[in-house]
Amino acid sequence: MKRTAMVLAAAVLLVSVLGPARAQGNPVVIGAVVTQSGILADLAADLRKALLLWQEEVNAAGGLLGRRVELRLLDDRSESAAARALYEQLIHEDHADLLIGPFGSAATLGAAAAAEGQRRVLLNATGAARATQRPGFRYVFQVPAPFGNYGSGPLELARRMDYGRILIVARNDPVAREMAEQTQAEATALGLRTATIEIHAPGQNDFAPFIERAKVARAQAWIAYGLPQDAVQMVRDFRRLRYAPAMFVAQGAADAQFVKRLGQDAEHAMGISPWERTLASRGNARFVESYSRKWSAEPTPLAAQGYAAGALIEEAVRRAGSLEQEALREALAALQAETPLGYYQVDRSGAQRAARPVVVQIRNGRREIVWPETLATAKWQLPYPRWEERRVLK
Repeated sequence: MKRTAMVLAAAVLLVSVLGPARAQGNPVVIGAVVTQSGILADLAADLRKALLLWQEEVNAAGGLLGRRVELRLLDDRSESAAARALYEQLIHEDHADLLIGPFGSAATLGAAAAAEGQRRVLLNATGAARATQRPGFRYVFQVPAPFGNYGSGPLELARRMDYGRILIVARNDPVAREMAEQTQAEATALGLRTATIEIHAPGQNDFAPFIERAKVARAQAWIAYGLPQDAVQMVRDFRRLRYAPAMFVAQGAADAQFVKRLGQDAEHAMGISPWERTLASRGNARFVESYSRKWSAEPTPLAAQGYAAGALIEEAVRRAGSLEQEALREALAALQAETPLGYYQVDRSGAQRAARPVVVQIRNGRREIVWPETLATAKWQLPYPRWEERRVLK
């Protein structure tokens, strides 16, 4: 009896020192809103899979601060307007220690508002639009490269090749327009000449008028923002009209569908990609292997973004040595790191300033990274060949 009483007294003393909510066995709760139903569920599925993979790996390595990580994933049912209320639920009802942002920039706006309002650290895993990282933010930290950075690689290659006349073509949607506008501003700063941005409607099935305007402007580089089907139609019209700019870069050319739909006509086109499975970034090969083994599928850029958010949480907690929000905020604000997604470093508002999308070029039916050169898997080849000069691949 004496021994039992002594053990109980010791247990009471331990709880009184540590507090019941922070006893050693309690998990670290990471909260996120991940679309699991509705029209966006299939698109968002890879974010959830990446977070589950990260949770499994971090727990196998001992968790965070010696405690198991528990993911609390809520479903916004493909309704981005629900994000703010759901993140407030994660904060107040689920008592999440840390937050990871939802799928897409629209939902991230609500998540960021909740995090800032409650002074809770949130890793903006997928929100790449300019609006998701407002001046004055202190608790929201962006993981992916902003949409405004998508023109950096193409413009650098154009500058090196002395292609001083740039045509910018954009699909009529907010993302493509944001990319195009920032590319135009950056081109002007580099001393390159651009005309008014050419905007095309979704489902544009004839780019002949755009080609004529490119000829009149004597454009040397054609840089396009939009979907894979837009890039496919551009190339089909290029071939039909026997037109070839000196450099052709289209965001959609980085998608696997571009090569599938065009075959050999896809050769030599350049695409812009936020992430590639062949990227020689820290831990990327292991991530690709682990994800493929667990889910029997190739990871996507969205998966890489989610996994990178988890990796950054690990590093911030390690450096802060606690889950106290101000300590974590300071750790993330000062952090310079490399994840499978690429480099991470943010400005004072938490906006990403180190990450850059890569430029890929279609070579023998494969996407080869050609910029930045420190991560390249092949040397870029320009000019974009004329149609009569092309050879049939064996």
